[in-house]
Amino acid sequence: MTINAQPASALRTSTLSVADDPRWARVIARDKAADGQLWYSVTTTGIYCRPSCPSRTANPKNVTLHDTIESARATGFRPCKRCNPEGLSLDNENAALVVKACRFIEASEEEPSLEDLATVVDRSPSYFHRVFKASIGLTPKAYAAASRAKKLRAGLETGASVTEAIYDAGFNSSGRFYEKSTDMLGMTPTRYRGGGIDEEIKFAIGQSYLGAILVACSARGVASILLGDDPDELVRDLQDRFPKARLIGMDRDYEALVARVCGFVENPGIGLDLPLDVRGTAFQRRVWQALQEIPAGERVSYSQIARRIGSPSATRAVAGACAANNLAVAIPCHRVVRNDGALSGYAWGVERKRALIEKEAAA
Repeated sequence: MTINAQPASALRTSTLSVADDPRWARVIARDKAADGQLWYSVTTTGIYCRPSCPSRTANPKNVTLHDTIESARATGFRPCKRCNPEGLSLDNENAALVVKACRFIEASEEEPSLEDLATVVDRSPSYFHRVFKASIGLTPKAYAAASRAKKLRAGLETGASVTEAIYDAGFNSSGRFYEKSTDMLGMTPTRYRGGGIDEEIKFAIGQSYLGAILVACSARGVASILLGDDPDELVRDLQDRFPKARLIGMDRDYEALVARVCGFVENPGIGLDLPLDVRGTAFQRRVWQALQEIPAGERVSYSQIARRIGSPSATRAVAGACAANNLAVAIPCHRVVRNDGALSGYAWGVERKRALIEKEAAA
């Protein structure tokens, strides 16, 4: 006896009603992850759609599910104008316009206005602003500022004069630049060009349940919180992180600040009411900001952080930003774990990471 084999999709359609088909649940949920994997057509409207279509959910009795776009086209129906099943999904379309806006910002000699950017991507200013921030975690203005800071650093590092670097980075007056220079560079531009030479970093070492703790401050705030077993090794670590700075061991008055930080490490839930001198790239800052929003006692994965900052494919880069963190506990990279919940690397030792997580969970 001969049995005619049928494709799995055809068998599934013939043996299940649409309402019982697990693919229909993805349509009801408007599952964006199903876009490109599944389509459906509706006999009463004569259209076919992608699963994430925002239109009102059709009656499953009038629906046919398709595993290929060719199958959906073969119905003779027209593509839906709302979800555009023949083109990019809304998410991909938005991602493309954000990339276009970023390239425009980077190529502009001066900071473009929100209206100019919206015109470039042919969207309204309010819609573009919302999509841009949701996509990369920064407003267009903040991204433009980060882009100018990057150009400025590159100019200073290649030997250009401070004045040349200022104008090449898009500042049309030195006065406007010097209002923001310390925030952008962490120091004056002349000192930055010299590699941060002679910047004063004050530090002192205390003790906590995690061992020795070194707290270092610049003129802007707490620049480093380091954990370890050997105080001398912590000082060498600090020197490696700020190789051209002048390290100054502090007196009893400064040790009171260290005591506040130690108290925060003992009980992170109380918060650290001290200014932080956070130094990093725009991407690192986005990651660190997302880490600071994780409540004490909770854990998230690297991939979750990547999605929260609008870069779902940047899991490795998120892990790199966690490893580059100078501010233990204050920027709580210890709350980030692998997808399976297992503890992964921690700059100050996995056992300290475990101790921090357990203490926060108990609290």
